Amino acid sequence: MMDETEADADEEAWLQLRPVEPLPSQCCGSGCSPCVFDLYHRELARWEAARASKDRSLLSGQESQSCPSQLSPETFLAFRISAMDRLTEDTYRVRFALPRNCQLGLRPGQHLILRGKVDGLEIQRAYTPISPANAEGYFEVLIKCYPTGLMSRYVQSWSTGDTAFWRGPFGDFFYKANQYAELLMLASGTGLAPMVPVLQSITDNAEDETFVTLVGCFKTFEGIYLKTFLQEQARFWNVRTFFVLSQENSLEKLPWSYREKTRFGRLAQGLIEELVGSCRRKPFALVCGSAEFTKDMARCLLRAGLAEDSYFLF
Repeated sequence: MMDETEADADEEAWLQLRPVEPLPSQCCGSGCSPCVFDLYHRELARWEAARASKDRSLLSGQESQSCPSQLSPETFLAFRISAMDRLTEDTYRVRFALPRNCQLGLRPGQHLILRGKVDGLEIQRAYTPISPANAEGYFEVLIKCYPTGLMSRYVQSWSTGDTAFWRGPFGDFFYKANQYAELLMLASGTGLAPMVPVLQSITDNAEDETFVTLVGCFKTFEGIYLKTFLQEQARFWNVRTFFVLSQENSLEKLPWSYREKTRFGRLAQGLIEELVGSCRRKPFALVCGSAEFTKDMARCLLRAGLAEDSYFLF
């Protein structure tokens, strides 16, 4: 039987094992399931059960995962940065290595959660890989950095060879070949990311006859991401691309190949109706961008005649 001193020491040892409740900054705000708070409550329940039965072995519910192809929504795994390319003044394409030619195991359009730490504060944000779903030995993400963003400071501190921690996959959109007659993709800025693997999965599959209309909204021509990839995709018989540039006003300044498929200003109701009307088949729309962009596009699509079950908002 333990004396009072031993009991106090035992109680202190259990309290040190108690899970720490996450800070609000540790939630990425993307509606992930499980959320970091779900994981906390799950770990807390396990801790309480272990404490009640005085059995610390109940706390070891984690299995080691030696291959990153075994992604877990609950456990962060370490990935080494193998390359960083600066696409624009504030946006990077970052490649992470997977050992033994593993595949990441995501379906096109699903996203991951990145964990960072700045000034002792842990933060988490959601990013969608832009690499093909069947890419072996690597995956790539598109990350835009903001002047006052905490995660941006963390990303800008990266160098090739560094390690970053990810968990996932997350996302409720699951694309299947020939599931839709035509996809209308509306993307603003890095909202292009989830469209890329979906589009590539279509053009990589000779049996997938889905038509795709992709509209990318950017500030300037120089700010368009992945130009070479998008130009290559537009050569396929079932793909067409358009661009809307909010801070350009002269077609003469654009390359010839972009002049017929570029509009100036913002993507608004008139152009949405024109795009929906020009689709060769009834479209299913995919929308990704800022919260304001997503809300505006949902409203425009409804007014253009699409039902709420005819579009998906990333």
